[in-house]
Order: sequence, then C-alpha cells, then structure tokens
Amino acid sequence: MTAPNRRDILKWGSAAGVTGGLLSSKAFASVPKVSVTPMALPEVRKYKTLGRTGLDISDISFGSSRLRSGQEDIVRHAMDRGINYLDTAHSYSRGQSETVIGNAIKGKRDQVYLVSKAHTSAKWTTKQIMDHLEESLKRLKTDYVDVYLNHAVNDVERMKSDGWQEFVEKATKQGKIRFSGMSGHAGRLKECLEYSLDEDLCDVILVSYNFGRDPSFIANMTRGMDMVRLQPDLPKLLEKAKKKNVGTIAMKTLSGARLNDMREYETEEGTFAQAAFRWVLADSNVDALIVSMTSEALIDEYLVASGAEEVSYYDEKLLHRYAQLNSSTQCRQGCDDCHGSCPYNVQISDVLRTRMYATDYQDLEMARAEYANIEIDGKACLTCSGAPCKDACTYGLAIADLCAPTHRMLG
Repeated sequence: MTAPNRRDILKWGSAAGVTGGLLSSKAFASVPKVSVTPMALPEVRKYKTLGRTGLDISDISFGSSRLRSGQEDIVRHAMDRGINYLDTAHSYSRGQSETVIGNAIKGKRDQVYLVSKAHTSAKWTTKQIMDHLEESLKRLKTDYVDVYLNHAVNDVERMKSDGWQEFVEKATKQGKIRFSGMSGHAGRLKECLEYSLDEDLCDVILVSYNFGRDPSFIANMTRGMDMVRLQPDLPKLLEKAKKKNVGTIAMKTLSGARLNDMREYETEEGTFAQAAFRWVLADSNVDALIVSMTSEALIDEYLVASGAEEVSYYDEKLLHRYAQLNSSTQCRQGCDDCHGSCPYNVQISDVLRTRMYATDYQDLEMARAEYANIEIDGKACLTCSGAPCKDACTYGLAIADLCAPTHRMLG
C-alpha cells in the first residue's frame, strides 16, 4: 500500500508517523513514500459536559451560518463523524440553515442537541420573540430546541429586557426550550457578559474567542515592540462563567478563517485550523467550540483536533504566522477599544465583523444580511476625515480605511 497523499496527511495529522518542522509545500513534497497502516477516518474523540445543562456535546461542533438549501449531506456527514451539537439561528441564510438541519435530522432528533438564536431588540415583546422561536421550530421540524440564545448581544439592555426574560420563563415552562443564554462577538461584549453572569441569566454563553484575543499570545508575538497590552477581560469572564457552571462555547476560533493563506506553511504535523482549535480546546474554561462547516473535507480536517488538550510548538508557530499575515486588517472581535471614538457612534467593531464575512469568508449574502442588522452602520464614514478614530485601535488598524469601503460594499 502506498503512503497517503499530502492532502490526507494534512487532514489527519501525523497518523502516518511522519514528523517535521515549518516546511514549505515544496519541501514537504520530497517526503518519500512508505508503507503504512490505513488511517482511520477522523471523528469526534471527546465529548464535554456543557456546564449546568448536563448535555454531553462534541468538543468540535457544527456551526451552520453558511449552510444553504440542498446541503443536508454536509450535516449528515458531521453526524456520522460523531458531531451531536448543531448550532443555527433564525437569521442564518434567510432561514435556509434551519430548514436544511430540519431535513437532515428527520428521524434522528434524539441523536442531536439543537441550538437556535434570535437577534432581538430591547424593545421586543415576549410575543415577538416567541414568534421567532415558533418559526425556527417549524423549520427545524421539532417541538423544542435544547438551547436558545439571545443572538449577537451588543447592548446590555437586550438582556435586561422584560420581554426577553419573560420569554425565557414562558418558553421553558412550555417545554419549547430547555436552556437559554446569549451569544456575543463584537461591541460591548464584556459589559453584556458581566451583567448576564452576575444576574444569572445564562445557562450557556457563545462567545468569540481565539488565539488572537489572548493577551499572553499577543504579548509573546509583540515582545520588544512598543504596543499597549490589552487587559485580559475575556479570559477572566470565561473563568467566571466556569465557576458559575455556565456552559461556554467558543466561536470565531479561526480569527477570520483565511485558510488558504496558510496552506503553503502547513506540514504533516497539522493544519492552521487544527492548531487554532487545539489552542481553544486546551483552555479549561471552554467546554467546546463551533465552526462553520461548509464541506465534508473540512469537517474531516477539523475533527483531527478533537480531543486536544495542549498546543504544540508547531501549533504556536502556525498561529503566529497567521497573525503576522493578517494582523493589519483583522479586527479582534469583542475587544471594542474603539468604542466611543466615533462622533457619529458608528458601531465600528460590528462593521468590521461584517467586512470579515465578505472578504475572508467570501460570503456576501451573509455579510449583507448581518450588515443590515447594525443599528448605526458605516454610512457616516463616507464623509468623515477619519481623524476621530485614527488612533483608536490598540492593534493599529486603519479603521477609516476599512469602514468606508465596507459601507460601499454592503450598505
């Protein structure tokens, strides 16, 4: 039997027993063929208890924000590989995501945990939120979801809302949701998380968290540079959630997901995605992660990292390489140091998040849909000099050069 090709080795890590350093693709091509034992297909190797919910979920789970009609086989492939936690939202792909998942799990509802979300307003009534849930349940072809989240929360008033809190109580009593919480990945994340945890409003939180958000990672990468170090607010909040037994799921773990930027640097020791996942899973304050799964091949690549408990020197090198390649345009979601710098109150971090969907994910449909949800978008940036936000980003992003083009593209 011949050795697996490079694609298989990069998907399945060092299963063939070959080791190496940070080589180029040309250097790797010279590795000789050897006889090997057939490699097992990647699958979930670890299930984690999701805090107080008691749900045992796959440590790498299914994100569906980019799921489109006709892609039921992607969901089924994930389930066949052991993934049992499927995350969706009322707004994802204009309802296609929930519909596809509903089709894929037909006859298998008891094999998965379903999560959905609603992008509410502080002014929404209990009925408005319930109507969103009912529509989601219809698409998912089920009478309940395991977890229901207040989606993309960037205003603490949304969690304080009587409408939301009354909805949670009512829907839980009716058996339409089992557990509730919030998701957040942009502006005012710290404030919203802190309030929700202090008031015990969450069984589960879903937060943007990746190597680029860790102060110690940034400090190591920028050692010797004159750069302000961020306070480690998010890691402390994750630790707080853990102490309160709140289930914690990480998202945006690929920090923009520019996978093709890294292919030439990857070797038989693994891929950038696997390194990024190992970094997250090695954090004892995180129960699991979700990632957008858009093909069977990517699912197999991702699941190589399942069960990880530590980050290797090789992983660290890949992550630093990625950060160096993308740091000039990548917004660190949830940082929000730029908050308050704009005299027009443009929600800068949300604008830059949607830019990521368009330029990194290459998903204009998703980007435009998310941009439409921004209360104060980047329109004012078209006529602004850029002076107010010039030095607002701790990481040195040229905010004005990014926000105005984003509005032209998505507004």
